[in-house]
Amino acid sequence: MNSEPGRSGQQQAKSPLSEAAKASLAKTHTLFRMFVVSVLGAFFVYQLDVSYLWLAAVLTAAGLVLGIVLLVRSIRLRESKLVLLGTISGMVVAAVMVLLIVTTMILFDQVREYQACLGRALTDRATHACMAQFQDVLPTKVR
Repeated sequence: MNSEPGRSGQQQAKSPLSEAAKASLAKTHTLFRMFVVSVLGAFFVYQLDVSYLWLAAVLTAAGLVLGIVLLVRSIRLRESKLVLLGTISGMVVAAVMVLLIVTTMILFDQVREYQACLGRALTDRATHACMAQFQDVLPTKVR
């Protein structure tokens, strides 16, 4: 029937996943989706307004926790290289978000005034004036 003896060995090597392996892979993919949503959500919420900084911080913290869980699962279970690569990339974004959030918390009042000024600015000249005013109120070590 099968004229090539090597082919039957290859088919047996690629046996279908067990139910436990399928469930584990599905859980990993669900965790990865949650991770991506939390990291991207934190990034986009941060762009909105400084008054939503708390939400960006919560989403970033959730992303970091999910990222650590995914890294442990990916290394321990060796399920998907793509999930591992995506998790590492997302963790880099989350680390940058932590730096942005901490900096914004330290300069909260200055950033809030700058955003209010930008909200009132109708021209390029007014926007540049807001930037100049923001740079003047920054601490000298930040500039």
